[in-house]
Amino acid sequence: MSDHIPSARVDRTRRGQVHYVSDIDETGLGAVDAVADDSAPSSMWGEAWKNLRRRPLFWISAAIILLAVVVSLFPSLFTSQDPRFCELGNSLAAAGPGHPFGFDKQGCDIYSRVVHGARASVSVGIFTTIAVVLIGGALGSLAGFLGGWVDALVSRITDIFFAVPLLLAAIVIMQMLKSHRNVWMVVIVLAAFGWTQIARITRGAVMSAKNEEFVTAARATGSSRWRILTSHILPNAMAPIIVYATVALGTFIVAEASLSFLGIGLPPSIVSWGGDISTAQVSLRTQPMVLFYPAMALALTVLSFIMMGDAVREALDPKARKK
Repeated sequence: MSDHIPSARVDRTRRGQVHYVSDIDETGLGAVDAVADDSAPSSMWGEAWKNLRRRPLFWISAAIILLAVVVSLFPSLFTSQDPRFCELGNSLAAAGPGHPFGFDKQGCDIYSRVVHGARASVSVGIFTTIAVVLIGGALGSLAGFLGGWVDALVSRITDIFFAVPLLLAAIVIMQMLKSHRNVWMVVIVLAAFGWTQIARITRGAVMSAKNEEFVTAARATGSSRWRILTSHILPNAMAPIIVYATVALGTFIVAEASLSFLGIGLPPSIVSWGGDISTAQVSLRTQPMVLFYPAMALALTVLSFIMMGDAVREALDPKARKK
């Protein structure tokens, strides 16, 4: 009796999947179908987006961040009250129609000040993060890609700035520049001492990416060093930079609030959450809600950026996705 070898037929579907369907053998048991997918694999960013879409933490933090950005850009959509209009007759008055948060010690509408204070605080965080990513990203990329004396020089400069605490340096510089205090001055001071961590992260990511096979292939095709860095290495080293930038944005908002709380950040003419927290501390025992509202706005905004950073990190980290 001749051996019966099950034949196989190939069924190609429109989606690019190849199904190998085996015939039934002599025992009458059907063999398990083998499925092979020849469709193009998803990119790292595509997989990260699929992972993020399934995370409630991402959507909650994104909603809070979007609300904070909209409030900072268009405060007039949320209140028509002038945050600088104050009446001492309304000092520490309770909430009422048109004034859901009540009034502070100077008789200013707390709700209006919380809404308008978002612009200064969020602006400092966003612009400082952009400046830090540009400065630290550029220096870290050059140090990691070129190596040699460039890496040694950048690393020593980074160590010098890294040894100085960010908040302490900002306090000293802002104390020296009392007559020039504004949003841009706070951004410059925070960016001048806050780029060190992103430079180290970028350097490590670039050094890891430049040893990959796609970089070797790009060199073999005759691509210039600048093209290899900008077109091949940096796009594959952006994941840790994005994660750190998201978390650092909340850190810089807290730094601005701390400077304003100490009276050396933004001037009183600029409404900010840190300044309102500083003025509200004198009413903490009698009217704690005066301090609660700006502090809660600051805490929710910073927490949303931290949660967003955690969600993005887990989405971009293959080990975290496996867990």
